[in-house]
Amino acid sequence: MKIKSQIHLLLFLIQATFVSANNLNEDPGEVYLFAYSTNDGRSGLNLAWSVDKENWHEIGPNHTFLFSDFGSWGSQKRMYNPYLFQDNEGVWHCIWSLNDEVNVFAHAKSKNLYEWKRQSYPQVKDVGNFQEPEVCFDASGENYVISWLSSSGEDSNLEAYQITTTDFKNYSEIKKIASSDRMNERVDIVLNGKAERGLVYKVTWDLVDQLIKHEEWVQFHNIERNENLNDDPERFMDLKPLDANITLQPEKGKKISDLLIGVFFEDINYAADGGLYAELIQNRDFEYQVSDTKFRDTTWTSTKAWSVNPEAIELSIETTSPIHKNNPHYAVLDIKKSGTGLVNEGYDGIPVKQGEKYDVSLFAKNLGDSKQNLLIKIKDVSGKVISETSIKNIGKNWKKHQSVIKVKTTVANAVLEVIPSTTGKLALDMVSLFPQNTFKNRKNGLRADLAQTIADLNPKFVRFPGGCVAHGDGIDNIYKWKNTIGDLEERVPQPNIWRYHQTAGLGYFEYFQFCEDINAEPVPVLAAGVPCQNSSTGGHGQQCGIPMEEMDDYVQDVLDLIEWANGDKNTKWGKVRAKAGHPEPFNLEYVGIGNEDLITDVFEERFTMIFNAVKEKHPEITVIGTVGPFYMGTDYEEGWDLAERLQIPMVDEHYYQTPGWFINNQDFYDSYDRSKSKVYLGEYATHVPNRRMNIQTALCEALYLTSIERNADVVAMTSFAPLLAKKGHTQWTPDLIYFTNTDVNLTVDYYVQQLYGNNSGETYIPSHVKLSNNDKKVKQRVASSVVKDSASGDLIIKLVNVLPVDVNSTINLKDLAVDNQDAILSVLKGEPNDENQKPSVSKVKVSETFDYQMPAYSFSVIRIKS
Repeated sequence: MKIKSQIHLLLFLIQATFVSANNLNEDPGEVYLFAYSTNDGRSGLNLAWSVDKENWHEIGPNHTFLFSDFGSWGSQKRMYNPYLFQDNEGVWHCIWSLNDEVNVFAHAKSKNLYEWKRQSYPQVKDVGNFQEPEVCFDASGENYVISWLSSSGEDSNLEAYQITTTDFKNYSEIKKIASSDRMNERVDIVLNGKAERGLVYKVTWDLVDQLIKHEEWVQFHNIERNENLNDDPERFMDLKPLDANITLQPEKGKKISDLLIGVFFEDINYAADGGLYAELIQNRDFEYQVSDTKFRDTTWTSTKAWSVNPEAIELSIETTSPIHKNNPHYAVLDIKKSGTGLVNEGYDGIPVKQGEKYDVSLFAKNLGDSKQNLLIKIKDVSGKVISETSIKNIGKNWKKHQSVIKVKTTVANAVLEVIPSTTGKLALDMVSLFPQNTFKNRKNGLRADLAQTIADLNPKFVRFPGGCVAHGDGIDNIYKWKNTIGDLEERVPQPNIWRYHQTAGLGYFEYFQFCEDINAEPVPVLAAGVPCQNSSTGGHGQQCGIPMEEMDDYVQDVLDLIEWANGDKNTKWGKVRAKAGHPEPFNLEYVGIGNEDLITDVFEERFTMIFNAVKEKHPEITVIGTVGPFYMGTDYEEGWDLAERLQIPMVDEHYYQTPGWFINNQDFYDSYDRSKSKVYLGEYATHVPNRRMNIQTALCEALYLTSIERNADVVAMTSFAPLLAKKGHTQWTPDLIYFTNTDVNLTVDYYVQQLYGNNSGETYIPSHVKLSNNDKKVKQRVASSVVKDSASGDLIIKLVNVLPVDVNSTINLKDLAVDNQDAILSVLKGEPNDENQKPSVSKVKVSETFDYQMPAYSFSVIRIKS
């Protein structure tokens, strides 16, 4: 937590051998500091220093001392015209403008200009924008006077305004002032041949020296982060095979979490519709809208994936008389010629298998005078009919019709055609083609092979419905669990923050049912009353939140979820669950509130309301809080401070990092305070930009997970993310499992998760590894972890070798009652860039003391039966 990062920084400052290129022969006492921002505001706060105001030295160069968190990535996250000032207690403040469109500004404070507290985004004006801020004290020396320039609407003329505040939370009325009343302190300074506009301050050399050392510390850790196994041939050119003595210390054994390895499902990369959710018809409810894609795909309309022969049928979309208000759009066919129909292409085609049965269903009503029947065909791309069924007597009112198709031939990219029997008008909605062969044969269930692939990980929990999906793109897009239960036509579809569509066919009932089917704890994650920190809707990002007058209802929704999951079938929401086919409780124990949120005042106020309500009403539920999207920084520090104040039982940490980071941070959790919140490492992965997952990423995760098991008394849960990605439809990489309509492709990282999931335990037994080479870079690439599974009594030894040479190990199991016997050995190995390796499984002889050769670049698991 905070203590850990401070210790790391302190050790660096004590031990650092870096000498700044701009180091001075003697302390000048006072120097000048220049504050500015470059690259159209994307750089955040940059700093440079000078002794004489003539010769300037960048601290970086372009090192970001403060990053603007406002708004979505790409178009926002900008800092314009940063203005620094100190208060009466010597604390630095920074305010800045965000863009030319919003009427808010940003504020943050820091004791040293590189460790910043939470940001806030006050709205200062009903219209107009906020440009070139300045701050000074009033005559009393107690009030800050903030002035800025503003233009509004089509009027490009800049006018000056000011407000006062004592705390940057409460503000006076806005006052219009003359532009000449402003200080106009900004100057242009040339850095590396380019003029930058900013502000100059006189400060102590000690402050600048600390800023230089901080930037050097960051660069030092960037060097560690950039370590790559592909550099090993040069780094370890002279390295010979090593010897290792591994001695277990059962007397130091400790209890660890029995939920350590789980999975995190999010509807990203088409993981739900077109993926895990088994529905084969795309846009079955005609609810696609161009706005789903942020208007990037003009074909993404209510007729997406549907087509007709325009000479025979006119297709229109209407909303005057829908099946249900939650699904207002439906198709109307004006049939001029019979014999052809409405065709759906599915998600990259419709895959069907020979001999399997498929449920066909649709809502229809006859808008014409003639008797109307339907012929439903599955065709291949050449137009050949694979199978067909019929539906008779379409009435004048909406009615659900169902039939079954048995497929005669396997086709990977079929289409479905709904053919009216006669001319006239016909309304259709909720057109569905669903395999009967779903996971566990569940109605409205999951694609069998994908679900089984997840089950094969043996996850102890499933987190859902996602990360950013859970709190959505703006307040109106927050994922509401009540919208995803009940009859399919009553569920509320909505845009996905990843810029496609959620039918909600895979909803909370299906998530809980899947958890039960694979014997995993359900871990639903709900928004903390604020949208995703990268929201683009409204331009305000996570500055906004559900209005406080609406928060009581939102809190009740959270409490209702717990009753729906755990309440007796006679309770209000327990009845709803029972009606869906599950009279017994789901036995929910964990609820996540928030997801890598910015820890702002807006967030804290709403999170606290939810947390306190759940704690009071359901003390048996473990609430999982959030500490931001990174392993350090403002949200991490503020999130942990909030967790300590509220005594949150568990917090959710996220980080995607390079192989070098995972190699060099195996002590990350060693110094965590065991008396404070437990940790759920909810999202992590070894990330190599622009590279696929390979043995390098897999082994770095295996190496890091040995340290996680060592610290599983404080790290209670972990889940790699993202879980699923449909080829051709990815918004994020890396991903654990890739798939098409017909195939499932497993990454090497999948096998690491599977080996840990299938070889977990509840008791950790420390092991001491003594290598024949004491070089730090060598020692940190060899690790062991030993656990005992209480259910089977098995002893499980995990060994990781991330070196290009073998490690000849002698393993001492003294005092563990191991006789000469066979054990199961699983080995994942390969060269760093190998992408398609699988574990080999064999038997190996073990005894109280036995030898095992750890192959170069390998992860070995030895399971010794009780």
